Amino acid sequence: MIHSLSGGVIAENGLHTFVKVNVAGTPCWYVTEEKAETGDTALVPYGKNGSLVRGEILKVEICSRQTAPYPMNRIRTAEKIFPKE
Repeated sequence: MIHSLSGGVIAENGLHTFVKVNVAGTPCWYVTEEKAETGDTALVPYGKNGSLVRGEILKVEICSRQTAPYPMNRIRTAEKIFPKE
């Protein structure tokens, strides 16, 4: 059995793809199930009303829920990833 450093049990072993997207000059984290690379464009929800906007992917990280760069219960999902040309 694997335990976290705080003494709890790690609940899930799955990996997720997190993308840091430059949205209107603000870097925001999203999760995606699509293949993504730095420099790609992402269509993501932004703001309180969740309007879809495009932004450039600044960073891609593949991690578990426990090592996610942003809390999983608050993260939004990228709608579409467009590969760079």
